[in-house]
Amino acid sequence: MNFLISSIKDTALKAVAEKVLAGERITEEEGLILYESNHLSLLGTLAHHIRIQKHGKNVYFNRNFHIEPTNICIFTCAFCAFARRPGEDGAWEYSIEEIENIARKYQGKGVTEVHIVGGVHPKRDVHYYGDMIQRIKKILPGIHVKAFTAVELAVMIARSKMTLEEGLLKLKEYGLDSIPGGGAEIFAEDVRSQICDTKASTDQWLTIHETAHKLGIPSNCTMLYGHIEKYHHRIDHMNRLRTLQDKTHGFNTFIPLKFRDDNNDLSYVGEVNMLEDLKNYAVARIFMDNIPHLKAYWPMIGKQTAQLSLSYGVDDIDGTIDDTTKIYSMAGAEEQNPALSTKELVYLIKKAGFVPIERDTLYNVIHDYSKEDVQDSVDIPILE
Repeated sequence: MNFLISSIKDTALKAVAEKVLAGERITEEEGLILYESNHLSLLGTLAHHIRIQKHGKNVYFNRNFHIEPTNICIFTCAFCAFARRPGEDGAWEYSIEEIENIARKYQGKGVTEVHIVGGVHPKRDVHYYGDMIQRIKKILPGIHVKAFTAVELAVMIARSKMTLEEGLLKLKEYGLDSIPGGGAEIFAEDVRSQICDTKASTDQWLTIHETAHKLGIPSNCTMLYGHIEKYHHRIDHMNRLRTLQDKTHGFNTFIPLKFRDDNNDLSYVGEVNMLEDLKNYAVARIFMDNIPHLKAYWPMIGKQTAQLSLSYGVDDIDGTIDDTTKIYSMAGAEEQNPALSTKELVYLIKKAGFVPIERDTLYNVIHDYSKEDVQDSVDIPILE
């Protein structure tokens, strides 16, 4: 490590690297220096150093499935391939009975989390979704319900004529356990006005998560990268999250989400390559010093890139999924039918040289697979 740093000729980059190794928080300006560097090996080394300090060689995953109740949405975001208008080809809205049937498929399967997000429906309110949560928990007692982006929450709570605090407390009473990080996209207002100008503002997103944290509802946070934003927009976005985390300590995980360019109004932009993905993970791990976990969402980037990301600061690769999400596959994500068994996830992590740890949503350890044999019969693309 010290030899690598001493060989750097860029004095500004070298100074940032030394600061990172000393365990000091870097500034927005220093984060931008990292992004603008082409020294990917150094960024990976620094990020890996931090993830080892925080988590050793543990890589976390869980047994989860998704429910996407509807893709009918009142918003028209430029990057979205998922949303439909009522009656439009490809639109769906599951009934409560259909959602109950989805939940029943997971009885006795050992799943610990259901992730519920979807379009912002024009007619559904807090009580509709609260009833949905209660019915799912009746079928799957003990399941952790991680549900509803800040964008969904803003609309359903307003439609219910409740204050933000009242709406979140009512959902918690219904059984909401945590909220995902979706809808953040990019916080910079000049970018947001171009890609998602009609939905929840930056201030609304941050306020919803801050209020949830104060009410004892933890959450994740995300950033959509690789479209029209620049490096300084990414740093600004992460700095706003880092600042809120200093205040509330309510974020469990930061999840960079790669823009995929199929079937949306930003298709002309194209996609960034894998090297940019790895750089982004590394800078995120270095900059986001107060958010415990960094997740690479494997259905979006693919199994092999997810494996590589584990050496660039990532310590979580999400879960089994069981082909229950269409949000990213409809936009051209790497995995069109995302599903991995527990055995396959363990195999993938071990073959990358790390320790597989099955967790619950709040990162309590359910099972440590470090002492179990890798099953060479597992047939998935991996790095050797």
